Amino acid sequence: MKIGLTYDSRRDYAALGFSEEDVAEFDSEATLEALTAVLTALGHEVERLGNVFALAPRLCAGQSWDLVFNICEGLFGRNRESQVPALLEAYQIPYAFSDPLTLALTLDKALAKQIIHAAGLRTPLFLTAATAEECRTLPERWQQGYPVFVKPLCEGTGKGITAEAVVRDPGALARYAERLLTTYQQPVLVEEFLPGREFTVGLVGTGDEARVVGAMEVVLLANADPGVYTYANKEYCEDRVAYRPLLEPSWLHAAATLALAAYRALGCRDAGRVDLRADANGQLHFLEVNPLAGLHPTHSDLPILSTQAGWTYAQLIGAIVASAARRTFPGRARVEQILRFAHGTS
Repeated sequence: MKIGLTYDSRRDYAALGFSEEDVAEFDSEATLEALTAVLTALGHEVERLGNVFALAPRLCAGQSWDLVFNICEGLFGRNRESQVPALLEAYQIPYAFSDPLTLALTLDKALAKQIIHAAGLRTPLFLTAATAEECRTLPERWQQGYPVFVKPLCEGTGKGITAEAVVRDPGALARYAERLLTTYQQPVLVEEFLPGREFTVGLVGTGDEARVVGAMEVVLLANADPGVYTYANKEYCEDRVAYRPLLEPSWLHAAATLALAAYRALGCRDAGRVDLRADANGQLHFLEVNPLAGLHPTHSDLPILSTQAGWTYAQLIGAIVASAARRTFPGRARVEQILRFAHGTS
């Protein structure tokens, strides 16, 4: 199968003068090389296409692919993750991972939480604010009061999250919110702070065929920013974080059940990762979902927890392609051809 690979390269944007944090959600050359190598080893012809600005002229020139493996995060606006899939849909070119609607919905954390709440799933109480003044008065229904957790509404990879994101009084909330509003030029999300254990759950597949790969606990080490899975803790996780496989049956069942329900409620496809945290009573809550989870073989959460669950990197990528093939190719013979490259994971 001829597969196009769309991506945002950290190296390319850094060369244009973007900062390390600006490109935090983008992919390293190591990730792109690993994906190209494993897709090739699975029997596919891979063409690296690049970002939306590189893809558009190719489409206009009439180029096409059997499938596009899309990991573009985009650069501008809260719909940035939707830009490449929307273009591909306009040209009727199949692609892996979620569609434009799900990608836009899940990037806006408040809208995603509204869907989760409507589905009857637990998520912390929250509000959004476009000014620091709006943050000063919490809704009366928040009986627990402070501390609360503050982060940008439409960012990922921990951008905007420091140890100060847990705030304990109205003044600190207004000051931190003002900083985020100025830096990221978007509303902030304020939610109840959950003091319990934190987990991330990996999933593959779509709809009724979606299934949990595994789950792991995020444990901050002594030299990490305390109490919070911050941008710095994520970026330097090898030295600051211990990722422990979640093996306790009751916790694993609860995490898998909530993550799978959230993944399906938000319409995620092919693969993704759901972040959960426990409240003071040990009840798990949905925090957010990443429908374009990082795919560095050893640094990104989804491959890490997949490895812990006994999957090879090739099996993970093969399962993603197999899921996309099931959705994309109605001819069963074509699907069987693709599934042969999934190494028995489907």
